[in-house]
Amino acid sequence: MYSPIRRMKLLTTFLLSIIFVMVSNIFYFNTAPDSSLSLLSLPTANLYFFKTELPGIALLNLTASTLESTETFSKKNLAVVITILLDRKYNQDIVLFKGQKQFTYQVSLGSVNSGKHTVEAIFAPKKSSIEARGAKIKNFVVNVIPDRSPQALIYQYSPILYGRNLSKVSGTYENNYTDIPLLMYHTINKEPDGNTTIKYTVIWSNEDGGTSTPALMAQWGRTTDIEWIYQVTLDPLGNIVSEAYHGFAHLPLPFIGSKEGKHPLLVTATINNVMMPVIVANYSTGYRFFLDPSPTLPQNRSREAIMDVNPWIYSVMVRELFKEGKIEAIANPNTPEVSDPRNYLYLEIDKTTMQSQGLWENRVGVALAVKLKKDSQWYASHHHIPEWSIQRDRSAATTVELPLGTTRDDIEAIKAIAIPLGWTVSNPYKIALTKINRAFFLDNNYLPQQSFIDWRGEIILTSEHPEAIVIKAYP
Repeated sequence: MYSPIRRMKLLTTFLLSIIFVMVSNIFYFNTAPDSSLSLLSLPTANLYFFKTELPGIALLNLTASTLESTETFSKKNLAVVITILLDRKYNQDIVLFKGQKQFTYQVSLGSVNSGKHTVEAIFAPKKSSIEARGAKIKNFVVNVIPDRSPQALIYQYSPILYGRNLSKVSGTYENNYTDIPLLMYHTINKEPDGNTTIKYTVIWSNEDGGTSTPALMAQWGRTTDIEWIYQVTLDPLGNIVSEAYHGFAHLPLPFIGSKEGKHPLLVTATINNVMMPVIVANYSTGYRFFLDPSPTLPQNRSREAIMDVNPWIYSVMVRELFKEGKIEAIANPNTPEVSDPRNYLYLEIDKTTMQSQGLWENRVGVALAVKLKKDSQWYASHHHIPEWSIQRDRSAATTVELPLGTTRDDIEAIKAIAIPLGWTVSNPYKIALTKINRAFFLDNNYLPQQSFIDWRGEIILTSEHPEAIVIKAYP
């Protein structure tokens, strides 16, 4: 049970969020509805026909590339956007973030009735950068998940995400080059009372606000932004029990917005990718994303495991770091600034914290440190900044910055270090580290190399013994 003060704070935050949503929907959205975009007049259309015997949710795999390179590591924000029409009506937009490399973009098209349908892909010059000339469409593949399929629930409630247009970021259609929504995944939980909860999470290429880039590498082992955006709980008959979105102050707030069928309409409302429901369905920021929610989180793994099974995300992540000038000019593992991401060891651990008091002021984190052969220094994941230690339990990812050119063969030992934050002697702690699930470097193309550590055991950290060697003399 929450205390009266805590309940009052939550109520105040909720009321403020309602005011925030109402006011923001007045000023945040453009005053022109989607139908005014004159999409059919745009050039370079590609048309695809498909037929379905049963009504359901249509999924599109679109293989495409740009006419010019957009994967340059320069600071030039070259972006190509294509618009998707379903049965001649505006459906969504796709940012071709892989540039000239052919890539299959996986999106949802929403509900379709039985019968014949058309899908069109159209180059959208107004939503692209001025220098963009167009796109090449290689292939359309449409798969329809029938409404009566056991998997249909996952697709029927997946959210539609309107793109961000904020005054703090230069240019309109800003998600065409910064904080691009790359992938959506879902988790589904069957509860003891028979209800089912589905949660949808999006991975963005970065976040322009919130946690700093060096802190992201230390605390989360990546510079993408990974946030749940919407969850719905259904009873055994399929009725909605509750639904929430990731809103103001990072709180789960009741969803009170518009829907397209069963699909909630959300918009990215802040530079750290917090959501806001769309209240007026006919008005928008002018572009939106309708990602395929098929991917799901590997069991007992951190959220970053989704990136490991979709390794292309790392290369998109790195490209944005270079474009935004977030890489230090001269690599130095003794400074917290981010160097070339190939200089980092990417790790994922499992840990459990047991402490006498669960107060936030008395929390304790963990950092990992790496020692190299012929080098007396221990290189720490948190760069000796206590707040950058790992303070969450279960599976958690981090990175350790190492000298330029370090390889797996240079590693002599890895140790775990307890990092008390505001701790006192009267509050003893105990931390059990039980796994290192993976350890890898990025290759020359900024893709994960093969993991070379899969450790299982138990290392105990306490206030009396805050450090312990996990792996020694590797290999």
